[in-house]
Amino acid sequence: MQERIVDSEIRLIPYYRNDAVSLPWYQDLDVCKQVDNRDKPYDIELLHDMYDYLSSHGECYYIEYKGELVGDVSIRENAEIAIVVCKEFQNRHIGRRCIKEMMYLASEKGMDHVIANIYSFNKQSQHAFESIGFYPTGEEWYRCDL
Repeated sequence: MQERIVDSEIRLIPYYRNDAVSLPWYQDLDVCKQVDNRDKPYDIELLHDMYDYLSSHGECYYIEYKGELVGDVSIRENAEIAIVVCKEFQNRHIGRRCIKEMMYLASEKGMDHVIANIYSFNKQSQHAFESIGFYPTGEEWYRCDL
C-alpha cells in the first residue's frame, strides 16, 4: 500500500499506529455519533480494534490536509467506504475528495461499485456522498456504481 495524492492539498497516508493524533478524533462525541452512532468516546483499545479491523479487511489511510492529519478513510474488501474528518476540518469538501479517491482505488482493484453505511440522522454525510453519485439502496445504505 502506497501513499496516494488526491490533489495539491490532500494526501492519503497508509495507516500506521498514531494514537496521539487519531484518538482525539474519536473522543469528540459529535464525531462518534456521526460515525458509529455512539454516545461514548472511544478508548485506546476500541481505537486499536477498529484500525486493526480496517487494515486487515481492506486499505486504511490517514487524511493529510495541508500537512496536518485530519481524519481517516478506508475501503474494505466488500467495497465499503468509511471516512472520518475531525470536526474542525469538516465542511471543506475534504471528505468528498477522499471518497472520490477511494472510488478510483476501488476501480483499480476491479470493483464495479462501492457502498457506504450512513446513519439516517447524518444528513451532512448523506449530502456529501449523494453529491458525488451515491444513491440510497436501503435503510442507511448507499451505493455508487463505478
